[in-house]
Amino acid sequence: MKTKIQKMEKASLEIRKKLLNLSTQHVIHIGGDLSVADIMTVLWQYKINYDANNPEWEQRDRFILSKGHAAAVTSYNQAAIGCYNHVDINKEYASDNGRFAMHSCNLINQHVEVSTGSLGHGLPIGAGIAAGLKLKANTQSRVYVVMGDGEQSEGSIWEGVMNAKHQQLGNLIGIIDENKLGFDGTLEEISGLTDLTGKYKTFGWNVVKVDGHDITQLIKTFDNLPPADSNIPTVVICKTVKGKGVDFMENNVKWHAGQLSIENRDSAIEQLEQAYIEKWSDLDD
Repeated sequence: MKTKIQKMEKASLEIRKKLLNLSTQHVIHIGGDLSVADIMTVLWQYKINYDANNPEWEQRDRFILSKGHAAAVTSYNQAAIGCYNHVDINKEYASDNGRFAMHSCNLINQHVEVSTGSLGHGLPIGAGIAAGLKLKANTQSRVYVVMGDGEQSEGSIWEGVMNAKHQQLGNLIGIIDENKLGFDGTLEEISGLTDLTGKYKTFGWNVVKVDGHDITQLIKTFDNLPPADSNIPTVVICKTVKGKGVDFMENNVKWHAGQLSIENRDSAIEQLEQAYIEKWSDLDD
């Protein structure tokens, strides 16, 4: 188990470094990318059942990025399992004919299940796909929908939540990046949205709460999901920190999106690498 966890920790570190490098070239949603980086790493590089060489494989798990502005962290994790070369992401990002941009688009990228960007759309779309999969015989495919906590204020989310319970979509897994910060302030200031656990339970969902930066918890949570043919949808509410790992970004609304100087990038990467070394050297002693 220790080897598995360290491997994922290292993988997440590499994803963060790639994001920071990209952010010296372009404005990206770096704060939210960093808050969801550990979740995405475990999901894509450990859990999801997906064939990078056959994106139309019928038995694949489906992935929907409802938190559409986390496109970069998604693309780098897809690259890590062979969907593309991470160098291509840097070359093509935000270019006229590139496959990669601030939001994912399935018209130009075959590894994007659904184009996203407008918040609140991912879960109801995921519920529809999950309902369709349940009509197929002998399928164990799941639908994973990664959402931000800010978009939980969208009414379409709760229509999807209600429908998923009614349709008994146990193959639907919602994952919420609960960093408690939106574009221009805290969620308490913007919408007053609180107690997501209670809300989802009221709608009859299975709720799991985890530390979204604890690789061990994330692995155990994904390993212990109910069977895909169960009748109750699951939401994994992940407590996270926006800008996680970089002291001048953490819980800083300014870094919802931004572009880094080379100096700040080097400082950020040094912090992340030092934290990784200190953690694992202590555990190895």
